[in-house]
Amino acid sequence: MDIKKKLKALGLELPNISTPGGSYVSVNIRREIVYVAIQFPIINGTLHYQGRLGADLTTDDGYKAMQMCALNVIAQIDKKVGFDAIEGLNHFDAYYQSYGDWNDAPKVVNGASDLFINLLEDKGIHSRAIFGVDKLYGNLSVGLTCTFTLNK
Repeated sequence: MDIKKKLKALGLELPNISTPGGSYVSVNIRREIVYVAIQFPIINGTLHYQGRLGADLTTDDGYKAMQMCALNVIAQIDKKVGFDAIEGLNHFDAYYQSYGDWNDAPKVVNGASDLFINLLEDKGIHSRAIFGVDKLYGNLSVGLTCTFTLNK
């Protein structure tokens, strides 16, 4: 599976991986499970898509922001684990901050789901949960955590 070729075909490239902003690691492996700490729409140190969905940002902006989060997850896996070691994506938790009665979270979170499935094919099929929160780091609109299973 050549992730970088698939990314290039989509007009995307892997960003540099970020370093944790606290006392934790960005990727933690326990037995066959890989946990990826929350990733935000930050590309090479620059914060993107700040604000609240439905007020400062559109649903389309949110989709692109969530895609950036997924791209950062892919970069973490690429650098810390390698895709040959991955059996598949298990589950992810998506977080967003919104305003008023905005209620298009599933459409926003498809930004991550679509990228994972496009890149990983069957290995990208997953379950997910979506959480609306009051605040995210840096007033970023979305965040994403993931778990993967390693090959045995």
